[in-house]
Amino acid sequence: MRIIGNLLWWLFGGLEAAIGYFTGSLAMVITIIGIPVALQTFKIGLLCLWPFGAEVKDTKSPTGCIRIPLNILWIVFGGLWAWLMHVFFGALLFITIIGIPFAKQHFKMAGLSLAPFGKDVELHI
Repeated sequence: MRIIGNLLWWLFGGLEAAIGYFTGSLAMVITIIGIPVALQTFKIGLLCLWPFGAEVKDTKSPTGCIRIPLNILWIVFGGLWAWLMHVFFGALLFITIIGIPFAKQHFKMAGLSLAPFGKDVELHI
């Protein structure tokens, strides 16, 4: 069922969203200072590419307190808009019965896109 869900997700916009996140990640890698942000957008792009069967977990690496200011900067410079987009589409899909599994994936992405520093994406392919 995961494969069918992911294929339907790709067909109805998930692939385009993942390409958008990967393009943004590539643009941020070009600047040296944007590499930490590029890693986070790459994580969201991976989740956008394969949302069914993926889990978002806290990282086990000791990042210390640096993730709090980085998440605040993330929210100010675009994370809030990504979160709003995923919440909007999740609410829109949740209205229909057939869209509920896709809405759950959008809500999972909304949680990651609001504060990605300190989180990891585990893909179960």
